[in-house]
Amino acid sequence: MRLRRVVWAAIFALVLLAAGLVGLRTYLHQRPHPPLSQWLPESTAVLDDRGNLLRLTLASDQQYRLWTPLNEISPRLTQAILLHEDRYFYWEPGFNPFSLLRGAFKTYVLRQHPQGGSTITMQLARLLWSLDTRSPQGKLIQIARAIQLELTYSKTEILTAYLNYAPFGGNVQGVGAASLIYFNHPPAELSLPEALTLAVLPQNPSLRGKITQGRANPALIAARNRLFARWQQHDPVPDEVAALFALPLVMRSTTALPFRAPWFVDQLLAQQGSMVGGGAPAEHWLRTTLDLRLQRILQRQVQAFVRQRRSQGIHNAAALLVDVRDMGIKAMIGSADYFDPEIDGQVNGTNAKRSPGSALKPFIYGLGFDQGVLIPATVLRDVPTAFGPYHPENFDGRFEGPITATQALIRSRNIPAITVAAALDHPSFYDFLRLAGVSNMAPESHYGLALVLGGGEITVQEMARLYALLANDGVLKPLRWLKSTPETTRAPHLLSAAASYMVRDILQQNPPPLLAPTGQPSRLPVAWKTGTSSSFRDAWSAGLFGPYVLIVWVGNFDGSPNPALVGGDAAAPLFFNIIHAVQASTPALAPLPDTVPARLKRVAVCLSSGALPTVWCPRRGSSWFIPGVSPIAVDTVYRPVWVDKVTGKAVCPPYDPTRDEQRVFEFWPSELQQVFAAAGIPRRAPPRAPQCGDTTDGGAAPRITSPLTGSVYALRVADPAHDRIALTADTDADVHTLYWFADRSYLGARAPTEPLFWHPAKAGSFTVTAVDDHGRADSRLVQVTALP
Repeated sequence: MRLRRVVWAAIFALVLLAAGLVGLRTYLHQRPHPPLSQWLPESTAVLDDRGNLLRLTLASDQQYRLWTPLNEISPRLTQAILLHEDRYFYWEPGFNPFSLLRGAFKTYVLRQHPQGGSTITMQLARLLWSLDTRSPQGKLIQIARAIQLELTYSKTEILTAYLNYAPFGGNVQGVGAASLIYFNHPPAELSLPEALTLAVLPQNPSLRGKITQGRANPALIAARNRLFARWQQHDPVPDEVAALFALPLVMRSTTALPFRAPWFVDQLLAQQGSMVGGGAPAEHWLRTTLDLRLQRILQRQVQAFVRQRRSQGIHNAAALLVDVRDMGIKAMIGSADYFDPEIDGQVNGTNAKRSPGSALKPFIYGLGFDQGVLIPATVLRDVPTAFGPYHPENFDGRFEGPITATQALIRSRNIPAITVAAALDHPSFYDFLRLAGVSNMAPESHYGLALVLGGGEITVQEMARLYALLANDGVLKPLRWLKSTPETTRAPHLLSAAASYMVRDILQQNPPPLLAPTGQPSRLPVAWKTGTSSSFRDAWSAGLFGPYVLIVWVGNFDGSPNPALVGGDAAAPLFFNIIHAVQASTPALAPLPDTVPARLKRVAVCLSSGALPTVWCPRRGSSWFIPGVSPIAVDTVYRPVWVDKVTGKAVCPPYDPTRDEQRVFEFWPSELQQVFAAAGIPRRAPPRAPQCGDTTDGGAAPRITSPLTGSVYALRVADPAHDRIALTADTDADVHTLYWFADRSYLGARAPTEPLFWHPAKAGSFTVTAVDDHGRADSRLVQVTALP
């Protein structure tokens, strides 16, 4: 009876103890507690878009450690760990009394090799709290901590933490880092031999973790094969799988870890760190958009190009390749050599501010197309022009006279580009660049019209976004670094699809440079543009081919000038070298579908003026235009004049068909007549008959070229000899005299090619008007302020 009472008391006590433990465990589970994933610092694995390792960083405690969720670890590895380390893990309360007694008996009674008898939970406790478990007292503390873990966390959480914190040799901890370092893939992709290899490493990592010449050491192979024999007893495998265990086991050591795409990875890690307050990245497995194959192609081309051009004083270059379909960065070369301190190789040239030269001119024309300033066939004037005190010239120092917008952009003429930029309303070119995200821009007054010719600064990455905008029908999208980053759905439209198409069409007509690779012609159309900064410090080539936007910069990071740094001579050959190399490595590369936007139409034009042709126009063509937006006028260059058949002089009506006839003459504006004359190809002046009035059909009104619209002039009113405003206008060919007025006051008359200098008698607002001798007029509002 007494024994029965003792037994029942013991049972009751055990039930109470179990109920108390269950209640305590439930209570502790409900209380907030830090996730086990946050106990130790983590490394960061940066992978390319196909899973190739670019870089594995050390954690802050100089360990390689990558937290990997249990569902992303191969089930084979989890089963092998449990089979080898702790078969009763899911049934024990954090410690196994039988294993502990067996270990103590063999260690202290039989004096054999020390055996701890630790469970997975106990091993995790030792790792988390850095316990010394070689003494009985340390072992008791370890058991207490294991019970604490069991009461606070679930079995799945404990097992996941052990798999991520267990030692795998050297400074490698956790299956995520071990799988990536030793076998070059995530733990979800482990084969059975690889999984069993990792399963036996934590038991003796210092011995078994030694790697010699890329091969696993014999102790590790022997331990793995012993575990495989036990595995076969529980889960037999086919003969073809078993045969894998006879093959040499190739493993990579930490000293052989890759260091690829360094500029890209450096900037990505800096971005990730800044997102969490300057610490470690928030994510530890970073699957990027970068394509390692394309990265290697660009790196080889940049390095080969710099070697070839070193004798010309060219020591550095940068290149960026972006897929315009999803804006993923596919390759980034920040310098010619990351490890060369003499060229500051670790500087990321794609993220440095440089002067773009003419590389941004396509966007000026795109804005002009959208604002109804011009169409591709519009004839612009490449003539000496003063924009107030600003007297720009072309790169070659020459002026070409009348030139179409298409050819002006292809040949990068400065005067036409400034003329278009000056005619922009909203947005202006400056506003466009700000809306496009070009950073650190000074106030608009700092640049003036010089911004058109590269007076500002831009990075290669910002340039890539702008050129991708042309491929994406005017939609500005951010660059994507990570595959997990969703594509932008609310991106701003900075250009219309029609304007973007017209700019692409023009840039595709730009012929490749003479120094471009020869051989088989390109299978893909290339829409491209060059740029050269002032003082020859930066050479650019930017454009679109296939699904990519490619930006190339050539120069020196110290900003030293070099006459060899010309966009067409330095950057363009490298640009086309890269395109040919990419095409050669990707035979299936195809251009993106390029559908004509619905708003865009074709219109017949007179090629000499870009206007609608009359019956008198001898050369006709066609051009794109946007109905309701694009400026369309009737040609006025070719006009008929009635002349005497014998003398060729103009005659007055009524006309006698037996003696008189109509002949077509060219009526060029006065400024273009001057250019023709300077070039040695003067145009024949049309005949005039002053006694009978105008004998031509049509004629253009004067166009005031100075003062500029909205200009403010600060003058010393008391000094009329020096402070004067030059009044000039462009006139039709039939004009001989131009009359000038300020409000209602007559200022004087001049020939169309002569300026009239005006000194206002007082400050204020004036309407300056030019009237030609045919009664046609143009006006400008001018603001004059007085200086002391």
